[in-house]
Amino acid sequence: MSAETSREPRSSGPLTAVMRWMENLSDTQFAYLLLTPVFVLLGAVALYPLLRTFELSLYLTQLGQTEWTFIGFRHYIELFTGQKDPILPGSTTFLPRSLALSDILSSALPVTIIFSVVGVLFETVIGLGQALVLDQDFHGRRWARAAIIIPWAVPIVIQGMMFFLMFNSSIGFLTPPLAELGILAPTNTLNDTASSLFIVIVADIWKTSAFMALLILAGLQSINRDLYDVAKVAGASKWQQFKYITFPLILPTIGVAVLFRTIQAMRVYGLIDAVAGCETVPSLSCMVVTTFLHRQGTSAAIAFTTAAIIGAIVMGLIAWQGEDAI
Repeated sequence: MSAETSREPRSSGPLTAVMRWMENLSDTQFAYLLLTPVFVLLGAVALYPLLRTFELSLYLTQLGQTEWTFIGFRHYIELFTGQKDPILPGSTTFLPRSLALSDILSSALPVTIIFSVVGVLFETVIGLGQALVLDQDFHGRRWARAAIIIPWAVPIVIQGMMFFLMFNSSIGFLTPPLAELGILAPTNTLNDTASSLFIVIVADIWKTSAFMALLILAGLQSINRDLYDVAKVAGASKWQQFKYITFPLILPTIGVAVLFRTIQAMRVYGLIDAVAGCETVPSLSCMVVTTFLHRQGTSAAIAFTTAAIIGAIVMGLIAWQGEDAI
């Protein structure tokens, strides 16, 4: 029997055809094939609800109504022109009526942006400082790392109650000294928008600086230590080592950390509700929750606007960081 006749014929069928097709794929095509289940899952749990929210925002819907009335972009127009302000909780608005500080602090969009920018800025700076300290070799470093994680592990409700008690104008021990400095209102502190916004920002910084520190610490520990040995031999100072080695190499990590924290900050709700309430410190998420029960179309419009703003911020940060951001 010849070698050709003794060789077993190659099986055929749908599975074989699929295997042959996969063998002919390029590396990029094969990578996208492996990511297909992720894309499908992402579309099911993220993209579809977002599109459904946008569809809901185009209709006039209220609790108990069985029929929807298509109104197009009227919800968005009324939001940005102030026509929706009378139905929002308390005296809050979506956009400020003027550039006066009181109007800015009573508007959901500016308050959310102020909270996000100030909070993320201080969290990044403090987290970077903590990460630089924890990256050093010292006795008790393990315990120091564990201590930093504690604020991050505190539930939001407990965190909110802690800061509510600390800054309550009647029993709070931190209100009198800060009121003497003019930082907080001496009475009805948690009913004052400016004071409450300051307290909420401080509470957020206290909790999430640890998150930033852990992410940045991971970036620091990925740096090749031989670079510092070469820099020492070249006579570089500590500041020069940080400026030319440490900071450029951890900048992508900082970009990712800022991206995550900005997304979380733009969706703030629980901390505000636990400390001062949504009528005192309005935010976009607060408006979504407070308007949903009675005006679902308006709630959907605010939710989709919030998602669009977050998406624009994400795309901007990714464009700034380039491929290192993802």
